[in-house]
Amino acid sequence: MTYNDTFIRACRQQNTEYTPVWYMRQAGRYDPDYRTIKEKYSLLEICRQPELAAEVTLMPVRKLGVDAAILYSDIMNPVASLGVDFDIVKNIGPVIENPIRSASDVDRLKPIDVEGDLGHILETIAILDKELDVPLITFAGAPFTIASYLIEGRPSKTYHRTKELMFSQPQVWEKLMEKLGDMVIAYLRAHVASGGKAFQLFDSWVGALAPRDFGQYVLPTITRIFAELSDLEVPKIYFPGVSSGELLPSLTKLQADVIGLDWRVSITEGRRRLGGGYAVQGNLDPYLLTAPMDMLKARAKELIDEGITQPGYIFNLGHGLFPEASLDTLKELTDYVHEYSAAAMKQAAPPLA
Repeated sequence: MTYNDTFIRACRQQNTEYTPVWYMRQAGRYDPDYRTIKEKYSLLEICRQPELAAEVTLMPVRKLGVDAAILYSDIMNPVASLGVDFDIVKNIGPVIENPIRSASDVDRLKPIDVEGDLGHILETIAILDKELDVPLITFAGAPFTIASYLIEGRPSKTYHRTKELMFSQPQVWEKLMEKLGDMVIAYLRAHVASGGKAFQLFDSWVGALAPRDFGQYVLPTITRIFAELSDLEVPKIYFPGVSSGELLPSLTKLQADVIGLDWRVSITEGRRRLGGGYAVQGNLDPYLLTAPMDMLKARAKELIDEGITQPGYIFNLGHGLFPEASLDTLKELTDYVHEYSAAAMKQAAPPLA
């Protein structure tokens, strides 16, 4: 089997023949075949069936021709091993039966048992390791983002309970961050041992914090996660989520390989704020997928032209795919990214002596 390692080389800031592309939430409701599966099974039910979860993971690789797969799972899956009862409710998201509001709530969280409680996820990774001809990205939710669900009890736009606990009970917050950090480290280490070829830490909502508060209450745990996983010889991606551009200058010492950017910061400016030490990933506004194709390609061209000025660029969205996106549009966009970037790189290459 021919293995496409373009994504891995881009993560390592090595030269590539074209710009690799994958999409956050690329296994999802925009695909009619996936919607058919979801009529029979819930997200959590799919995750508990390794063969089915592997098949859903494979679907966008086969249909779109992307350069990496991302494990079909949910960021909330590992918290079940901590003793947290939750459900993924349609049109709402994660809903927690007993939200965390006090020191005693944090004390009740158990250490994660990945093999004992989440063996079905490791089995899915092992299946995909044998089936894929592109790298498999696994992932975890970052501690702030997971904490926001655990504390609020469901998705929030204000995170007022989360910030209230963070500001008014800093010792409780620190202990929660420590436990969630331990969870992430054990979970991702098991992923790599089972065959994951890269991982992404999703911090979807941490952009709700001011840089000062991010640096004080969250960054130490993020730094610890990447430091403790630095021995793993796979690319490591940190995605600080939406509206996170002001946080980028705080990340210059992170032991990650790639930083994901949302669409509010250009590729060039993102690299500048990061100090130039990382590959970057992003950052098309997902809702441009509803625009006319000529506009979509023009915006993609702008991103590619910025990205390929130096090695280490991965084309992606600035956040996840949404249900109304078109499978045909995504396929055409993927082909365009490959074809245009290959031609642009060839044109820019110095002539052979």
